[in-house]
Amino acid sequence: MTETIPEAGPDPRLLDLLVCPLTKGPLRYDRARNELVSEQAGLAYPIRDGIPIMLVEEARPLDEAECIPREVRAGDDG
Repeated sequence: MTETIPEAGPDPRLLDLLVCPLTKGPLRYDRARNELVSEQAGLAYPIRDGIPIMLVEEARPLDEAECIPREVRAGDDG
């Protein structure tokens, strides 16, 4: 019998320290895709085995539908 362990996600303290390597901007955690998303760069960095892969070459480009419009981003004073 195989038991799957739910992915707890990255340590919140680690998320506070990490920034996008391209823009040096903030990242948000996408729990559904297990990725760190840089809205500014339009990239999503994968998390593999609990380790964020912070390489631009490994990042997935965001679809336009995945981006949060600037006017509704939390904490964005525009």
